[in-house]
Amino acid sequence: MIDKIFRRNGRKFTLRTALVVAFTLQIVAAVGSVGYISFMGGRRAVNNLSSQLRRELTARIERELRAYFETPHELNRLNTAAFFRGELDVVNGQHGEAQLYQQMRIAPNIAFVYCGSNHKGEFFGVLRDPDTGILQLSYSNASTNFLRQYYRLDANGDRTYLMHQTDTVYDSRLRPWYRSALSRQGYAWTDIYIAYTTELPNITASFPVYDESGRQLLGVCGTDVVLPEEFRNFLKNLEIGKTGKAFVVDRQGTLISNSIDEPLMRGKGDSATSLLAIESRDRLVRSTAQHLIEQFGSFDRIQNAQQLVFDLNGQRQFLEVVPFQDGFGLDWLIVVTVPEADFMEQIYISTRNTILLALAALGVAIGVGVLVARWITRPVIDLTVASEAMTQIDLNQQVEENSSILELETLARSFNSMAEQLKESFATLEDKVQERTAELAQANQEISSLNQKLKAENLRMGAELEVARQIQKMILPKTEELESVPGLDIAGFMEPADEVGGDYYDVLQTDGIVTLGIGDVTGHGLESGLLMLMTQTAVLTLKEIKEHDPVRFLDTLNRTIYHNVQRMNSDKNLTLAILNYSEGRVSISGQHEETLVVRAGGRIERIDTMDLGLPIGLDDDIADFIDRTFVELLPGDGVVLYTDGIPEAYNLDKQHYGMHRLCNVISQNWQQSAREIKQAIVNDLRNFIGKQKVFDDITLLVFKQQ
Repeated sequence: MIDKIFRRNGRKFTLRTALVVAFTLQIVAAVGSVGYISFMGGRRAVNNLSSQLRRELTARIERELRAYFETPHELNRLNTAAFFRGELDVVNGQHGEAQLYQQMRIAPNIAFVYCGSNHKGEFFGVLRDPDTGILQLSYSNASTNFLRQYYRLDANGDRTYLMHQTDTVYDSRLRPWYRSALSRQGYAWTDIYIAYTTELPNITASFPVYDESGRQLLGVCGTDVVLPEEFRNFLKNLEIGKTGKAFVVDRQGTLISNSIDEPLMRGKGDSATSLLAIESRDRLVRSTAQHLIEQFGSFDRIQNAQQLVFDLNGQRQFLEVVPFQDGFGLDWLIVVTVPEADFMEQIYISTRNTILLALAALGVAIGVGVLVARWITRPVIDLTVASEAMTQIDLNQQVEENSSILELETLARSFNSMAEQLKESFATLEDKVQERTAELAQANQEISSLNQKLKAENLRMGAELEVARQIQKMILPKTEELESVPGLDIAGFMEPADEVGGDYYDVLQTDGIVTLGIGDVTGHGLESGLLMLMTQTAVLTLKEIKEHDPVRFLDTLNRTIYHNVQRMNSDKNLTLAILNYSEGRVSISGQHEETLVVRAGGRIERIDTMDLGLPIGLDDDIADFIDRTFVELLPGDGVVLYTDGIPEAYNLDKQHYGMHRLCNVISQNWQQSAREIKQAIVNDLRNFIGKQKVFDDITLLVFKQQ
């Protein structure tokens, strides 16, 4: 801005003049605006102080409310457990008062703890006399003709003598606290109501009690809290400015408690009604409630903490309202209102003092600015002259390094060092450029050579893997082999996750026995594919020598694979299931995934193979662990075999395909041919996976008895 003004005048200024003018303009501007800033700062200070006070007060009220209303639910949890175990005799009223007595002594804010039975409305509880504070037992049941009896309790909480009896039949099932727990089917709070015993406005926490099945209702346990006197003293003792007010209302605008001496109920007995905040006799409370209704339309619409300002008789009022919810049904609003006048007096004094101090500092600052400008500019001018000479390739420049200002001394020292380095750099720059160019050329040549070698190696490995993949595909049973099996409709599918997979399946027939095998080598890739080829060869050999006993078959196969794995220094093994089919009967041996037996109507029986063997190649002797099971197949029945690559496949949302979806697809398509069933499963799996990469081999074998 200053530079533009100077340029418009067409004049040049020295650094000293510019510094003096800049300092003076800044100080004058600061002093000129300090009055306004002080006043606005005071106003902001009032707002901040009021905001902090309101937040602190609402936080204290919320903490007090939360602590106050947590205790009833804790007592209900204890008493429902005691009711369930029979430690509280609610129906007959013979024992249990000692436990309730100890709870009342520990929690002095609680007015009444009790339980009501769902049998005939029996009642059992301990209350605190509202006048004397003495704890009494009160119960009603068939033995009292359902009239409430009151007993004095001794120091141990045991009943001593009958004090009095009511003349009105009491059925706990009809009380608000009982119905509230049933309607919520869990932890509940009632609306404010007049207590049957004390005739004081109460709010009750209640919780239903069920039998072991969780279906039969035994009753409800409740804990009473007397609202007006228990919480009002806390609000009255809060320091809310000089004339501020705090109160708590429900979502209908009913006053729960406030910081002034004002009855919260109008009328007495059953005709008593709750006092609304907009009907309070205190003008600030009444006006605050009215403003909230005008601002939001109703108390129900206040969902977040709000800080507001409104006018009352020309005076600004700072207002904060915070929702309070305990997670068990309480939904109230905490409201704090503080008049601005409670803060402004000290702010006015502070603003006046600030302005006087700023004016005094103005004169001093201008004089100091002139002196500092002269002091700073002298070495800077020397640096300017030397720099101008260096632009003319005169590198033999040095400036005075001694200065009282550390930064200027450092600047002068750096300038001198820079001048020396520039002279050296000009002398050696050309040699370094040539040397670096040669190094880059040699590095580029080496990188090109390595790239050529890497391409050749990748081509060789790709060719070898392609050969292995082709060999693996060649030994899988051909379609014409599967179609030639008499009495069975068979279809198979295998898709490796890498170039070479570790899954195995085969279909062989000798002497009227059809052998079907399916296996899954741990991991996948070239090593797993090699183990799969070994397994296929061993199975085929055992079939050719007509070995049909499952124990000898799998034990011989295991020893062969185990010794080869040891020779390979590998830790691979595989799960393998062998099924032998003949004349509608299937024997299943070996440990693998579940075998799915599908009946003609599409109903699926899942056979667990965990106890039919051990993984192949894990140990040299597994004969003692091999077993088999038999399944009878009727026309239209069949079997589905698969590897874990199907149920454990997942999509981009990390959701697994799962057995439930696999079984649904099989059932829905079972009336079709084996090939169509196989294709339906593969299509559904691919649609589910989408663009997600396949991380495991996928193998499937379906056969149906014709």
